[in-house]
Amino acid sequence: MSPRRILQIVGTVELVTLVLMLVNIITVHLPEVSRLLGPVHGLAYTATVITAILVMGGRHRVWLLALIPGIGGLLAARAASPEQLERGGECEGSDGAPDAGGGVPGAR
Repeated sequence: MSPRRILQIVGTVELVTLVLMLVNIITVHLPEVSRLLGPVHGLAYTATVITAILVMGGRHRVWLLALIPGIGGLLAARAASPEQLERGGECEGSDGAPDAGGGVPGAR
């Protein structure tokens, strides 16, 4: 399974748990549901941010998007380029070749 797909799955779990918690608060507000979904959502949010950091491939925008509650994981998965994820996070230069500077601008 690709890292991008994992990020999509974790992001979807985060979004679903947030929606379920909000629906619970708006409708019946059962404390049992909040007690169950709160920690699950917290773990999903944390997993989303950690996964985004691991797959960011030198692009800070990916993990910064993951910090947005609810939809951040899905936005980060969309922003992560499949080419970088396939190569294990190597940064590219402007010519499409792997960056010899290890991701540091101007270090060629």
